Amino acid sequence: MANLTLAIDDALLQRAREAALRQHTTVHAMVRDFLGRFVEARSRRLEALEQFEAVAAVSNSASRESWSREFLHERS
Repeated sequence: MANLTLAIDDALLQRAREAALRQHTTVHAMVRDFLGRFVEARSRRLEALEQFEAVAAVSNSASRESWSREFLHERS
């Protein structure tokens, strides 16, 4: 496992330490958890976008006329 050195504002670090204490964890664990969730969420978004683009690429559907605001909000 690699080590990472961060330079952050003293006040932010103090607030992070207090938050970690309240959650019975460490700032180190909070940062590691945040980065893991951030990377995973980004990966899921990119994968979803790729899947959407793949479906759109093979889709033959198209609108024959432009949509008006009234049409889009029309209730049946």
